[in-house]
Amino acid sequence: MLGAPLGRFLEISIGTPVIRESLDFYESLGFVQAAVGETWSHPYAVVTDGHLFIGLHGRELPSPSLTFVLPELQLGIGRLKERGVTFENERLGEDVFNQAQLLDPGGLNVMLLEARTFSPPQLDAPIDSACGYFSELGMPTRATDAARVFWESVGFVALEEESQPFPRTPLVSDGLDLALYRTRALRQPVLTFEDSAMAQRLARLRERGLKVSDEMPDTLDESGNGVLVAPEGTRLLLLTAHD
Repeated sequence: MLGAPLGRFLEISIGTPVIRESLDFYESLGFVQAAVGETWSHPYAVVTDGHLFIGLHGRELPSPSLTFVLPELQLGIGRLKERGVTFENERLGEDVFNQAQLLDPGGLNVMLLEARTFSPPQLDAPIDSACGYFSELGMPTRATDAARVFWESVGFVALEEESQPFPRTPLVSDGLDLALYRTRALRQPVLTFEDSAMAQRLARLRERGLKVSDEMPDTLDESGNGVLVAPEGTRLLLLTAHD
């Protein structure tokens, strides 16, 4: 990540009541499982397309949460505090798995861990999932300026706001891209995927019996855009990419 104050992006973590149902859903879209370690005492699985990693956690968890690995976590926390970052929770010690929690101005949960919790699978190339290319985690917000300042303070680079297909401010980094979505149509963060042929992808998903929702900004035509809802409630926003 640019500047890497949060460390290296690990996964988008999601509280998952029934992991088997969620695994079946993501695997039906072409995602594959990664080998997980024994760090967590709760049920845990990870799915990936080689670019995006989704951690399915069998416990209550603010969802989605962004999880990063920051070695020498206690020192890293000190450096972040010097930048004005405040923490909701810190769990540090020689006999515990070191971790810390913070929130962005919109309430998005960010977790910092001292070590990895899974091993990425060896893939010859990223998987072309049924969703297309994962482009960003979209975060609906009305406090764009405060959110932009926060994410820039932890190493992301904010670009100029784009007006199409709806107002959004990209926040880019080396490991994960985010975007601030200025819209009332979305109530929670979404995993955003793009493809120039998204209309055909959506048609195939509907043919398979998957429900495609229209819970999205009115500027988006539902023939070429849509939302999938995973069993645990995660929203996947599928957009037609434009040059």
